[in-house]
Amino acid sequence: MLYNIILIYYTYVVNNMNVRFYTLGCKVNQYESEQIRCLLAKSPLADTDVDIYIVNSCTVTAESSRKTRQALNRIRKDNPDSVLVLTGCYPQAFPEEAAQTVADIVSGNRSNIKIVELIFSFLQTGKRVIAVEDHEKNETYTEFAIDDFSGHTRAFIKIQDGCNRFCSYCIIPYARGRSRSRKLEDIEAELKTLASKGYREVVLTGIDLSVYGADIGCDLADAVTLAQSIDGIDRIRLGSLEPDKMTGMQLSRFAACDKFCPQFHLSLQSGSDAVLKRMNRHYTSAEYANLCEQIRTQFADAVITTDIITGFPGETEEDFRQTIDFVKQIGFEKVHVFPFSERSGTRAVQFDGRVEKKIREARARELTQVCNKIRQQFLLSQIGKTVEVLFETPKNGIQQGFTANYTPVQVVGRENLCGKALPVRITAADEDNCVAELAE
Repeated sequence: MLYNIILIYYTYVVNNMNVRFYTLGCKVNQYESEQIRCLLAKSPLADTDVDIYIVNSCTVTAESSRKTRQALNRIRKDNPDSVLVLTGCYPQAFPEEAAQTVADIVSGNRSNIKIVELIFSFLQTGKRVIAVEDHEKNETYTEFAIDDFSGHTRAFIKIQDGCNRFCSYCIIPYARGRSRSRKLEDIEAELKTLASKGYREVVLTGIDLSVYGADIGCDLADAVTLAQSIDGIDRIRLGSLEPDKMTGMQLSRFAACDKFCPQFHLSLQSGSDAVLKRMNRHYTSAEYANLCEQIRTQFADAVITTDIITGFPGETEEDFRQTIDFVKQIGFEKVHVFPFSERSGTRAVQFDGRVEKKIREARARELTQVCNKIRQQFLLSQIGKTVEVLFETPKNGIQQGFTANYTPVQVVGRENLCGKALPVRITAADEDNCVAELAE
């Protein structure tokens, strides 16, 4: 799971109802905000004159929880008469703490399907609603399909939830419950709906996507093969993957699908085996490197990205140097680097060998510089290539899009190319994008 905080804001208006979403966190949270949007649009609330703010929270780090509380306080101050809803991972993992916020309704991710009911309860009684349901040991996947992905040219499709890994730094198993998979027939129905709405690219995502299907008798390659069969879907992309669950057989099956995008985000966290063991990661650096070699053997244009934590408790200077050497060895096309953040409720906060904050941050800066140089070399290596780009919403006269391996490309021009897949010739590269012109 990507160790990151992303904030997405958008407004949705239907009839008299005005809903604003603040979504923090991963692709799963973004998908679940779409679920809530669909629920509200189909409910009697759509015909009421009510302003609703939905804060769909992340709690992967203490900083993400702080940002959640900050957003709630700002919304309440600026919109005192609105209905303020807090949901997502923060209240699910820390219900007592979340209950102290200024939200009118506090509900965890397990209760998203009940959001409409909870809002009605608040409107009828005027009393705060605290409704966080615990995840259960034998819980199954809660099905609720979306029929649109508002404001996006690609659609995220959640096919798995929960996590059984219990990495020593991670609160997510407590916020999401145990791993559970979505049925293939339900995925198929949603894929067909989204294809009929014009979505040409889909991203299969989950909390621990790599273990998809283990509880229902299939695997991730089955989901990719299913998506391959859907008319109208031209690209299939995967969310973050855990390296210990990827097999050569799965890679071969991915490669057999011509719609499959060879972009692999393989969670690493450290290049030191000693640190990986303390993190409770279930692979060694050698096993990780072997998987990368298999990927690049089977996919000529593969891009491998990752995320790394610096300054984990007990990380020595030698451990950190091993991580830098490993990054250079693999040649990641992009790396998200984060200094370690203590998370209450995890085992890592009790570990000895705490690394000073200034050292964690200094290591993060040094590693980022190394990773940026490698990325720049990759982008420069794309100059002269003719590739297909699926364009997204233009900004300031710049047409932006991505290749199949998720290389960002910009084309100057006023014509709106959003939703079109066109060949371009790459002519230059800056720090984080390739620059191209439309191929004739």
